[in-house]
Amino acid sequence: MTSTVPAPATRTAEGSALQAVLLDMDGTLVDTEGFWWDVEVEVFAGLGHTLDDSWRHVVVGGPMTRSAGFLIEATGADIALPELTVLLNQGFEDRIDRALPLMPGATRLLAELAAHDIPTALVSASHRRIIDRVLASLGPQYFALTVAGDEVPRTKPHPDPYLVAAAGLGADPARCAVVEDTATGVAAAEAAGCQVVAVPSVAPIAPAPRRTVVTSLEEVDLTFLRGLMTL
Repeated sequence: MTSTVPAPATRTAEGSALQAVLLDMDGTLVDTEGFWWDVEVEVFAGLGHTLDDSWRHVVVGGPMTRSAGFLIEATGADIALPELTVLLNQGFEDRIDRALPLMPGATRLLAELAAHDIPTALVSASHRRIIDRVLASLGPQYFALTVAGDEVPRTKPHPDPYLVAAAGLGADPARCAVVEDTATGVAAAEAAGCQVVAVPSVAPIAPAPRRTVVTSLEEVDLTFLRGLMTL
């Protein structure tokens, strides 16, 4: 996968058809946002610290370096960022090995996109080792491309992951529909110039221009995503 980040393309009047669908992973396709928080609570308890539940909204959806760095600073824990990252990834892998619940509507949406040959990418702030573990259950056949947070120059909330995904699929970002569950991911997709569907998981997300908010993936199908290109 290339790490070159192209400039955002603009939408043209003659090109309004849906070219690709770019999907977040944690909290969007798989019900794992709670897993990350549980692991963070457990790891910091082992370090002698209790996490404030209000911090959950701060760390959700972001890259691990940001989330882990915030928690180290907030707690004063005596641990280096690289060491903490290893502990968090190991704890998360243990949980997804035991159970990996999919979000309602995820399997149906992925199957529909595949049946209609819609280019689809998985775009996550999680590291490659985590994505590959999740893909084994989610279904690698559904994705023409996957982009991990540790494979781009800057991960979410920067636009790089979505620009890389659109370029990899040969799509204009303005003609890509992105499905995200956090404000961090939404910010990344919007900065890339994509049309965004927000399905909030932990914290609420308000509607905005080029952003449609729904309560569940059950509300999202191919007709819905194609309709976004006319907004």
